[in-house]
Amino acid sequence: MLARERDVLLIKRRRLGAELRRLREQAGLSGRQLAEQVGISQSKISRVESGATVPNTPEVNAWAVAVNAPPSAVDKLLMLTDAAYTEVHPWDIALRYQPHLQDDIQEIENRTGTKLDYEPFVVPGLLQTAEYARRIFTMFRPAYAELDIPAVVASRLDRQIALFDQSQRFGFLITETALRLRVGPLPMMLGQLDRIGSLGTLENVSIGLIPQDAQVVTHVPHGFVIFESADREAVDALVLVETVHANLTVSEPGHVELYRRQWSLLDEMAVYETEAGELLAAIATDLRRAPWDGAS
Repeated sequence: MLARERDVLLIKRRRLGAELRRLREQAGLSGRQLAEQVGISQSKISRVESGATVPNTPEVNAWAVAVNAPPSAVDKLLMLTDAAYTEVHPWDIALRYQPHLQDDIQEIENRTGTKLDYEPFVVPGLLQTAEYARRIFTMFRPAYAELDIPAVVASRLDRQIALFDQSQRFGFLITETALRLRVGPLPMMLGQLDRIGSLGTLENVSIGLIPQDAQVVTHVPHGFVIFESADREAVDALVLVETVHANLTVSEPGHVELYRRQWSLLDEMAVYETEAGELLAAIATDLRRAPWDGAS
């Protein structure tokens, strides 16, 4: 995280802490009294009010009940809590200070044990061939400098080494729409499908494909990646969400759990192993039969 972004996040946490302290003092409660009602330690009350620690949503709700906060104050607290847990990194600002963000993402990947990646429109970065990745980066907005593209692609491919580390676990969910999206010419598309089939044979890699005719049980219009340790209850789990204008880092436990539930629902729609292989083969057959623009 850039120093400026760390400062912004600290300001958000201090703003939440100051509002919680104001409500406690307004209610005439000491830190010890509030700690007993909320069910946390008095030292945590102090850390929360100073901005050193961010309370989770249930703790904020319990705090609001203890101080008899009005509905408008509760809404404000929940908004401040969400902001304190969600980092927003606008692409134009992030890329102004560095040529790409692949190293930052790799740092997160290296310190987590399990990665769950859902992509509705493109092949996940860790599964991309070099040429597929190059074409994706050339479409990115704000645009990468042409001279930076080779380094960005190389960094993405370097991240893929982790797939062969048996101590790490990877789960991918990819829609059939993403697999059929014509990112490049036929040979490149067929090579990308082969790549997915090959990586799916790794013991620590699970690749689920969501067919277009699957019974829909949920709708998630954007991709996301869940990073967590082997312990699902780990408090340091987080989610990365890419939007048009920015990359979001979500760490509020309740919101992380929401993404986990969405992952489970998406997983119900997916096919694996033999069925996934048959779907890849069917898509490849359809692509070979379809007309192609020779300039693509």
